[in-house]
Amino acid sequence: MPSTELKHTFRIAAPPEEVFAHLAEPSHYVGLSPLVVAVRDVCRDGGTVHYTAVERFRFLGVLRHDNLIDVTLTAVPDGLPHTADIVGEVRSPARVRMNYRFTIDRDEAGSVVTDTLRLRTPPGLLHFAASQAGAVQRTRARVLTDRLARPA
Repeated sequence: MPSTELKHTFRIAAPPEEVFAHLAEPSHYVGLSPLVVAVRDVCRDGGTVHYTAVERFRFLGVLRHDNLIDVTLTAVPDGLPHTADIVGEVRSPARVRMNYRFTIDRDEAGSVVTDTLRLRTPPGLLHFAASQAGAVQRTRARVLTDRLARPA
């Protein structure tokens, strides 16, 4: 399957512990990823969480399609308070697969977050999926910053 990797790095005025805690909680992805409108069927097993995310697509402004995606999220806090990782896998019914990693590192002003996505798609879908994923990364950085940043 065709694949690509997307990486987006940003700073946030919040300590790594807070960023980690936020990204480790599935319910926080509602609105954090612009297409995700609900999270359900959450099953926790130690530091790993399995859940279903509901992505809502709108077509022509009126038609709606809810895409159910299986998500596995593993929170790795071993390096806190200095560094931590959230890793996971997304499996979409359209055979779009995505592995992701949030690396959170302490910075003078709070944290530096590196959001890395590795996409695999059936032929013909990679360009569309990568453009959507890149837009989600940029929005996620902005929303996460708005949610967690402390005033200077």
